[in-house]
Amino acid sequence: MKTKFLFFFLACVSLNAFAQDEIPVQKYTAHNKGKFFVSWGGNRESYSKSDVTFKGKDYNFRVDNMAAHDKPKGWHVDYVNPANMTIPQTNLRLGYFFSDHYSVTIGVDHMKYVMTQNQIANVTGNINLPADQPGSIYNGVYNNTPVDMSQGGAQEGGLPKGNPGVPFLIYEHTDGLNYVNTEVARFDDISKLFHLPNIDKVQINLTEGLGAGLLYPKTNTTLLGKERHDDFHVSGYGVSAKAGLNITFFKHFYIQGELKGGYIDMKDIRTTTSSDDTASQHFYYFQRIIAVGGIFKV
Repeated sequence: MKTKFLFFFLACVSLNAFAQDEIPVQKYTAHNKGKFFVSWGGNRESYSKSDVTFKGKDYNFRVDNMAAHDKPKGWHVDYVNPANMTIPQTNLRLGYFFSDHYSVTIGVDHMKYVMTQNQIANVTGNINLPADQPGSIYNGVYNNTPVDMSQGGAQEGGLPKGNPGVPFLIYEHTDGLNYVNTEVARFDDISKLFHLPNIDKVQINLTEGLGAGLLYPKTNTTLLGKERHDDFHVSGYGVSAKAGLNITFFKHFYIQGELKGGYIDMKDIRTTTSSDDTASQHFYYFQRIIAVGGIFKV
């Protein structure tokens, strides 16, 4: 009887050991569902030309094909200095994987938009400011009239060339062009293409996604000598699409590079201290992002 029990015990131990040998150990990076992640990085932008309309009690005109650029900080300690983190162009994103391949995120793309000075742009519309206001030197009717934005004066049509101390227009979203958005993105592990032996040490993912959100800029505008508004204001909406490469190290840390393009439409931009003064514009942008982050399960 004892021999039978001994045989049965040894058989169970052998089967259990065999089963354990057959079950592969799951890598932490093999599944994403239920993981949270956060990232912080920097960006550069390119913008399409834009027609910008300015409206107020005593003026209504459009600047055609306005050229603009970003305002890069370069490699700088401000990216990691808590006191100055909003000075450079940055990206903050928080996300959650609701499946192994799909995540949902919320984030802020803190871009900067600066109208290029030293450009000549055509202006169409009219300006009729009271004579006691400095900007009244620009009063008149404009019909595709070239205006020198660096000196602030009209170049032809009998209109005054203006005073450099009273610029026609300085126009920026530099604190900044804040795109507050949510994204849905897909991740695909392509580590096998690079023959990586252990994806828990280094994993390579391809990612792409779509996003939408609100524009919450702080616009700095010097317009016809008026006092600027320079405060945060919900001004419109944006949509975007992206593609990127994610490299995860030691399960929990990653660096991610992205190319992102989108469309921005702002119909209610505050320009001066008067609520009667507004601007509107729409344009396309192309953004390049490098971010670092962490990924973890709670």
